[in-house]
Formats: sequence, C-alpha cells, structure tokens
Amino acid sequence: MKEIILAPSLLSADFNNLQKDIDMINRSQADWFHLDIMDGVFVPNISFGFPIVKHIKKLATKPLDVHLMIIQPERYIEDWKNVGADILTVHYEACTHLHRTVQQIKSFGMKAGVSLNPHTSVDLLQDILPELDMVLIMSVNPGFGGQSFIKNSFKKIEKLRLMADIINPQLIIQVDGGIDKNNYHEVVKMGANALVAGSAVFGADNPEEMIKTLKSF
Repeated sequence: MKEIILAPSLLSADFNNLQKDIDMINRSQADWFHLDIMDGVFVPNISFGFPIVKHIKKLATKPLDVHLMIIQPERYIEDWKNVGADILTVHYEACTHLHRTVQQIKSFGMKAGVSLNPHTSVDLLQDILPELDMVLIMSVNPGFGGQSFIKNSFKKIEKLRLMADIINPQLIIQVDGGIDKNNYHEVVKMGANALVAGSAVFGADNPEEMIKTLKSF
C-alpha cells in the first residue's frame, strides 16, 4: 500500500470557527496543515500572514506546510520559521536566485520546496532537484480555491517522478489544485505522494472520512 501524505488546505476552512477545523485536522488521519500565503501581487488574491500562522501553530499538532505565493520570498524566510513553518515552499517563478533561497530555507531547519505554476516545465528543475525536499505541482492556476484540475498536470507529475527517481529518489512530489475523490488515484499513480485538498475536504459532509478516503490507495 502506497503511503500518501495528505495536507488539507486551510484556505478552504471556516475562518469564523478556525479552531473547530484545526481540531478536526488534528484528530484526523491528515499529515500536515497546508497554508497558502498570498500577497495580491504574485497571485490575484490576498490570504493571511504571520499573526494567523503563529496562531495556527499554537493549536496544530501536525507540521505546518507553508506555500508562499508571494514575490521576493527570500525577504521573509526567517520570519516564517519564527511563526512555526516546518516546510517552506517558494515558487520557481518568484525567485531570481532560487538556489540561494533554497539554501536559506534549509539553514533555518525547514524542509525546502519549490512550486511550479501550470505553464512552467518540470525540466527547469533539473539542476536544483538534488537540493530539494519537495516539489509542488500546481494543478490549477494559483490564487483561488475551488478550481478544476488541469489535466496536463498528469504528464508533469509523471515526468517529474522519472527525473526524481534518477536524481533525488527521496523527493516528495506534492500536487495542489482540484484534487478530489475522482482524480486523486490517478495523481498518485503518476508519481505524486503528497496531496493538498481544500474544497474536497472542507466541503464534504464528513471531512474526516474524506481525508481517510484521500489517503487510501
């Protein structure tokens, strides 16, 4: 049985009662909390920042998987560590000096991830792949929850897994965007071993059962 890391995205949680949803994830079979940080510049939306993440860290009993959808992420790496990030993912498209940024993340004891927008080829990661703990394939255009899965993502996942098997077999391949019970099996079959799910989890009648379903393969 394949081990799948599931990270529910709090972007889809109920912010009127955030503790309820955090408690649900804590007691569920989910592995990480996925936190989407948006600046309104790199993506056309704004989410939440340091104070909210610091608050979540106090309540969470599982690692915080922080996905920075912001320009110049290198400015804030130490700050994210200080508010509780365990995994920090930056966008390939937002980093002029990607290798330096990855080294910064690792120097603060966090796992380092790099995310690719739907139009960005996995081939561009060839040189940096040995340095990474995780690659996040965006299977929707980043910025908003509830979008449909872009089917070309299957090919990208498969290609990245073939690359990783040669260069970095321990690489975590995470997929975010439009993941649900109808497509997750194929996503994992192509080579992903970490899934982000927002609407599929928090929009379900029984979120804990949905988490259990998405972890089964």
